[in-house]
Amino acid sequence: MGKEKEGFCVVGVLVLFLFLGSSVTSDDRQKRWRKAMISGETMASSMLINRVPSSIVLPLHGNVYPNGYYNVTLNIGQPSKPYFLDVDTGSDLTWLQCDAPCVQCTEAPHPYYRPRNNLVPCMDPICQSLHSNGDHRCENPGQCDYEVEYADGGSSFGVLVRDTFNLNFTSEKRHSPLLALGCGYDQFPGGSHHPIDGVLGLGKGKSSIVSQLSSLGLVRNVIGHCLSGHGGGFLFFGDDLYDSSRVAWTPMSPDVKHYSPGLAELTFDGKTTGFKNLLTTFDSGASYTYLNSQAYQGLISLLKKELSGEPLREALDDQTLPLCWKGRKPFKSIRDVKKYFKTFALSFTNERKSKTELEFPPEAYLIISSKGNACLGILNGTEVGLNDLNVIGDISMQDRVVIYDNEKERIGWAPGNCNRLPKSKSFII
Repeated sequence: MGKEKEGFCVVGVLVLFLFLGSSVTSDDRQKRWRKAMISGETMASSMLINRVPSSIVLPLHGNVYPNGYYNVTLNIGQPSKPYFLDVDTGSDLTWLQCDAPCVQCTEAPHPYYRPRNNLVPCMDPICQSLHSNGDHRCENPGQCDYEVEYADGGSSFGVLVRDTFNLNFTSEKRHSPLLALGCGYDQFPGGSHHPIDGVLGLGKGKSSIVSQLSSLGLVRNVIGHCLSGHGGGFLFFGDDLYDSSRVAWTPMSPDVKHYSPGLAELTFDGKTTGFKNLLTTFDSGASYTYLNSQAYQGLISLLKKELSGEPLREALDDQTLPLCWKGRKPFKSIRDVKKYFKTFALSFTNERKSKTELEFPPEAYLIISSKGNACLGILNGTEVGLNDLNVIGDISMQDRVVIYDNEKERIGWAPGNCNRLPKSKSFII
């Protein structure tokens, strides 16, 4: 969840970077919750299925603009109930707003989740993974307290529980594994808040839903998504839906917690810009793409230089995003303006010194605002607290398949048809 430049009304910009704090000390909100929570035995999932992995495909809903987020529907619990979760590859933990009871919750599309009597104990490996900073104190051995904070100032506080996730696989089988998730009974809305039931954390950590499914032998630890520029798309877990030889791959940086292809060089219209060593990460929880201040200002200068003499001028009255341009008449789609804008790229060097490029055509960095102007969906990351980190957000991942292969520690992308759900055994690229 990203904080935007003050004075600009940005709809639903999400930069969901997970900052996990230390083990939470006892306080009033924990005590209030514990009094209301029915005590009982803690159960651990003992399900381990040795089988040929298949995949899970889930439809996505939402768009970059005007919604500013993509979400997925998951059926959780017994009896199973639907919940809308924001899809976030920038964080690990999946959590739901939880009536346990709720100390502070925000508006949600469905009734708050009510946990069964199935707490995750403090010494559980998943709990320990959430407190990897070495300050993991078990003040209450029978439960695992968590607190997550996001870059827009939002947060969720609660305890880990286990419950059934009702999932359909491409093998045409249905499984209901017992997985750990957060019962969030104290939420603080961030600057980019919108009504949600919770967050689907798809990061690299042990608490990620896909990591848990992989440990049970149900899918390989591979995540992919295809975000349609028309809205919607799909999310998948597993590796049997694409032809790996058609994907542009680059190694996943082992030194970065998030999905990072490492350092990049910025090129513009095929030419070097001088901006190199840009630490980059992919984040489906970010509506827009963020460059550090120097690269951002450099890109702005190049774009404005190319637009000089063209029939476009800055739309100072449009506050949708920090920089918008208007034409002689309102634009209806990116097709109306793409001829004025160049393609730029981020180039990643892999271990063999060969380069893999991620191109940004105008469709990957512009939106058409409600006023009919073309607005730049590349923002200054330094201004919103990302320092030198550069984030590739949803706008730049539209209409291509992006794959996070945790098994082989690589990230890949390829053009894809995101408007149709892939069927079993079919390739999506």
